[in-house]
Amino acid sequence: MNINNDFFWGGATAAHQYEGAYLEDGKGLNIADVERGSRHGVERKIDNQIIENVYYPSHEAVDFYHRYKEDIALFAEMGFKAFRMSISWARIFPNGDEKIPNESGLEFYDKVFDELAKYNIEPIVTLSHYETPMHLVQQYGSWRNRKLIDFFTYYCETVFRRYKDKVRYWITFNEINETMNKAKPYHQAGIIFKDNENKADVVLKASHNMLVANATVVKLGHRINPDFKIGCMIQYPMTYPASSKPQDNLAKKLFMMPDYYYADVMCKGYYTNTCTAQWERMGGTFEQEDEDTLILKEGTVDFISFSYYFTTTVKLNEEQEPVVVKKNPYLELTDWGWSVDPIGLRLSLNELYDRYQLPLFIVENGLGAIDEIDENGEIQDDYRINFLSSHIKEMIKAIKEDHVEVLGYLSWGCIDIVSVGTGEMRKRYGFIYVDKDDEGNGNLSRKPKKSFYWYKKVIESNGRYLLEGE
Repeated sequence: MNINNDFFWGGATAAHQYEGAYLEDGKGLNIADVERGSRHGVERKIDNQIIENVYYPSHEAVDFYHRYKEDIALFAEMGFKAFRMSISWARIFPNGDEKIPNESGLEFYDKVFDELAKYNIEPIVTLSHYETPMHLVQQYGSWRNRKLIDFFTYYCETVFRRYKDKVRYWITFNEINETMNKAKPYHQAGIIFKDNENKADVVLKASHNMLVANATVVKLGHRINPDFKIGCMIQYPMTYPASSKPQDNLAKKLFMMPDYYYADVMCKGYYTNTCTAQWERMGGTFEQEDEDTLILKEGTVDFISFSYYFTTTVKLNEEQEPVVVKKNPYLELTDWGWSVDPIGLRLSLNELYDRYQLPLFIVENGLGAIDEIDENGEIQDDYRINFLSSHIKEMIKAIKEDHVEVLGYLSWGCIDIVSVGTGEMRKRYGFIYVDKDDEGNGNLSRKPKKSFYWYKKVIESNGRYLLEGE
């Protein structure tokens, strides 16, 4: 098998990290808009409301809202075949529960899609990328509340009908499996735990509502336009056992169960034995409506998209629970302590394809690093080129040698954007440098890095440039 000419080379972003204009033209607050910036390695703080004289990175981000034409022209210069972006729910429905959409918000995305079409760049659109309207969190408890299924479905129907001739590829929830993150399922589900609340019950209930919403939206989208391709999206944490001990191999299985939990339901259409076993492991319960079984069955996705950044190594602790081993001795680490493992991407593609037999789409992969402008005014980011090159080569092996069906490769943060984990700007992923620092200073000017011209060669050669020698 070879990479065909329809392969989607490109890049990816998210509205709350990229657009800015956080209350412009009728947009409402979303959950990212009340997250403060932070220093390197410090967890971000979440406020209940906007506080004066506090820096919130999403408010301006890097101002795609006013600079979309400039940025899309740069993507076109690189030769992008596809661009992953998200629609900000609160830009269309400021509170999330209105009946009449915000026309100014709809018009903005019309202009973006038209600009992409001018350069024959396919939009890959995420419907919910850590951008739940704040009103839905405060008024309804976010995805704990089954009412959000209807609110989300109505929002999706609105944009499906508006853009049915402009967008073909849709992604429902970004990294939905992170809802089972014990520490803070805030980004994925807008959940802030209350005192004395059974966290397992809340997570399972919110997850079920999101999974029913996912299936409902898939069915709806296919009715509106049978040519729509609607996929799920998970973070795939390729996991190794710490040793060849059977217990450590069991640790891998247990560690991966929460991730397969979501993909099983979205791809297979029902709660598998992996899912029911996870309920018991968590010690949580939730109620299902009578119609949910049929909705999940009929609303399976067309493809699986996923993010891949690093691999994890685990072992069992004394309580027979999987725990992460901090350092895999065979792998180097990034500046932010993430393992660098290109072969892990090939293994991830194989594991997912073997389990689900659905087309796969790499919609996030990249290196967060500190970029410096040299004395010639250039950014020599060879470390990024090396990282991406090694990962893309392993992807090509998965396609050619393992016969895995892959729709495309989208590098995360193809232009420098705000880090979702810390709110920093200095954790840069892009091929394009943006003049802005962690305090919000800078003129937001754009400047191609060395990797910009490298990626252009990769795309125009359909990947052959990497195999023939760089």
